[in-house]
Amino acid sequence: MQLNDLTRTAALEHAKEAFPQESVGLVAVVKGRKRYFPCRNMAETPDEHFVLDPADYAAVEEKGEIIAVIHSHPKSNPAPSQADRVACEKSALPWHIVNPQTEQWGYCEPDGFELPYVGREFVFGVVDCYTLCRDWYNREFGLNLRDYDRRDRFWLNGENLYLDNFASEGFYPIPLEELQYGDAILMQLESPLPNHAAVYLGDQLILHHMQGRLSSRDIYGGYYLKSTAKALRHESR
Repeated sequence: MQLNDLTRTAALEHAKEAFPQESVGLVAVVKGRKRYFPCRNMAETPDEHFVLDPADYAAVEEKGEIIAVIHSHPKSNPAPSQADRVACEKSALPWHIVNPQTEQWGYCEPDGFELPYVGREFVFGVVDCYTLCRDWYNREFGLNLRDYDRRDRFWLNGENLYLDNFASEGFYPIPLEELQYGDAILMQLESPLPNHAAVYLGDQLILHHMQGRLSSRDIYGGYYLKSTAKALRHESR
């Protein structure tokens, strides 16, 4: 989807004003014309990624039909990242990306993109350990786990993503010694409650995605075993 000069100029100015943080805005058709609406970035680390304020999204939606998302890459080239492509798929909208320093543009649109299991870059709430588990259970077992809204460090802010929801998703606890291929493992990594999930692949291997690291297959032992809070199996198995 092409942008007109007015929307490109407005989005670029917004990106420069927000620098060194990421800017985010929406393009909507209002009275037959494309208009750019700057939105608030609610991310806890806005210099690394963005979280669009849902109230801003709703306000723009009342003005016209939303047709695109525009955000900035203040510290890198404007090529879409893995997280950008995942979020673009979820939004079902084309995404434009601008670097406010070089004034170069990048672009992506929904095209069925799927991340590989190993080598994903971590962005909390978009590409994280729960994202990996959702993708694995969907592709391997045909299960559609809900994509819960989650904030970074939810375990310190009165939220309990895993313990509050595993039963409603069809999982039930099992003894750790009965682990089989496809079971889920919840861990407490320096946390008062489970804050990390992994899939057991058999042969003492897990598939998981640690914050600050690429997703990987690792030996299930040592620190991971000691940090285990619960093992789970889906009722369909």
